Amino acid sequence: MKRLIIGTAGHIDHGKTTLVRALTGIDTDRLKEEKQRGISIELGFAHFTLPSGQKAAIVDVPGHERFIRHMLAGASGIDMVVFTIAADEGVMPQTREHMDIIELLGVNKGIVVLTKKDLVDEEWLILVEEEVRDFIDKGILKGAPIIAVSAFSGEGIEELVANIERLAEEVEEKPAFGQARFPIDRVFTIAGFGTVVTGTLWSGQISVGDTLELMPERRLVRVRNLQVHNEKVSDAYAGQRVAVNLQGIEVADIKRGYLLVTPGYLSPSYRVDTRLRLLQSSPRNLRNWNRIRFHLGTDEALGRIVLLDRDELRVGEEAFAQIVMEKPVVCCKGDPFVIRFYSPVTTIGGGTIIDPNAPKQKRFKEDVLHELMVKEEGDLNEVVQHELMSNPKEVVSLVELAKKTGSSEEQVKKEINQLIQEKKAVEIKKEEYISYYGLELISKKISGTLAEYHQKYPLRDGYPKEDMRSRFFPDINGKIFNFILKELEDNGVLVNRDNKLKLPEYSPAPNEKEKEAISQIVGLMNENLFSPPSLEEVKRKLSLKDDTLQEIMNYLTDQGVIIKVTQDMYFSKKAIEEGKERLEKFFAFEKELSLATARDIFNTTRKYALPLVEYYDKIRFTRRVGDMRVKV
Repeated sequence: MKRLIIGTAGHIDHGKTTLVRALTGIDTDRLKEEKQRGISIELGFAHFTLPSGQKAAIVDVPGHERFIRHMLAGASGIDMVVFTIAADEGVMPQTREHMDIIELLGVNKGIVVLTKKDLVDEEWLILVEEEVRDFIDKGILKGAPIIAVSAFSGEGIEELVANIERLAEEVEEKPAFGQARFPIDRVFTIAGFGTVVTGTLWSGQISVGDTLELMPERRLVRVRNLQVHNEKVSDAYAGQRVAVNLQGIEVADIKRGYLLVTPGYLSPSYRVDTRLRLLQSSPRNLRNWNRIRFHLGTDEALGRIVLLDRDELRVGEEAFAQIVMEKPVVCCKGDPFVIRFYSPVTTIGGGTIIDPNAPKQKRFKEDVLHELMVKEEGDLNEVVQHELMSNPKEVVSLVELAKKTGSSEEQVKKEINQLIQEKKAVEIKKEEYISYYGLELISKKISGTLAEYHQKYPLRDGYPKEDMRSRFFPDINGKIFNFILKELEDNGVLVNRDNKLKLPEYSPAPNEKEKEAISQIVGLMNENLFSPPSLEEVKRKLSLKDDTLQEIMNYLTDQGVIIKVTQDMYFSKKAIEEGKERLEKFFAFEKELSLATARDIFNTTRKYALPLVEYYDKIRFTRRVGDMRVKV
């Protein structure tokens, strides 16, 4: 069966809660003050089953102007609205404000219910119906059915239920795949179970045992139990009202407005780029840097409006705007939001999120406005390509692209595959992508750097890989950089060996002067196999500069001609091999080797014998046992 969320809306005391009780048998006024005053203060919830067997959840919102923020929290995520207008009063101030909010949130399916039919005569009811029809036909619920009911006598309830059932068939169900996103609207505790949060699951699914991330706190929590329609379940799906019993967190650590999401899916932000519309009913224009109240989902934040192409937004107009928050908010591209003046607190407009993690934008910049236009109006292929090109050398995951574009991972995957075929994108690793242009930029930078390096240091085996990353690509982590290098190596751009990078055609090659010095150095080392000269002695005898000698010694080490035994001591390859042969002969007759014996075998001093036998231990030719060595 389809998952369905119905929300109420309407002016205070226009019969929302009484109507819900007539439909479901449940009184959604839970608080003592609500019972005493006869008005809803907090959100109420009920569930019922339609004649077809279709289950639905109802979110009952308060109508008083003081509790509009609660109404906004409840109206977010609903599939259809039951909009109540009392037959004895007609259209009232909060009727208009609630209708504005419903329109700003994009709730385009609904039924208008004229409540308290039993309090008016037929002639008055006809007049009210005409007024209401004229009112609703100017907004998002144009053409919606108008049904007059009496919740006390039950007249009209059956017709209302039939219309709810008909409209439910038209509701497009929220996708149950992808990342979970669950705005919290209530937090409480139950003895024996602990912390419980409720809300409407906007996307994905939640299962018992799942680990979720509490945002914006970035805290991991575990799902202990789930309930849907007061029934214990193992899984909950997008489009359901859900109660989630959380493990390992206290009630005091959670607030309405927080979200539970798939770990790593969303990031808190202090800046969002938007398409902002100021209602025709707004009491005044909106000026740049005006302070406002920002409502998205169940969250409320104070913020400042940055108008990007003008100094003042007039009533009825819309424009690109950045909202700078006073606390972090968590949202996705395409999310609807509502703004209210800071003081006096009235609903004045709203819009949709274009960039949920926006950088600080400069005003009156054509490139900024063009970028926002592409993000907002471009088809998905264009928007995905734009996201890849906005930071061309950045590797972006499929999950991140879905979040930035406000689309499903399946939709984005289809477009990214097309871009790969067109050589506009490259899959660096599974579901991790970079723009083709960005990869070319990286390739050119690395190739150019290696060419200069090889020319400057012709004896070196290659450029240290980590130095290349940290110096020129510090924003790319080491793991991703390795995947990029693998892509470039597969394309024949470079060779990556032993954590050193070089051009494919390059190999170290000493010039004539360096060849002569190499010959002399190897000769000196071989003259005294087991008492080799120090670098200082070599430098003095051959009149070499420090950097020249070091380059040659590094080259000889890379080539395996010279073996570096300690930080300051080198032996020739001939010495190492000769030493092994002498030890082989010794171990043919003896089981253990002392340092003094090794010194005699090599005919050298302790200064050279100790580093040499330790080197043999290191390469596992020998093994130290106490003060002795044995053959491995």
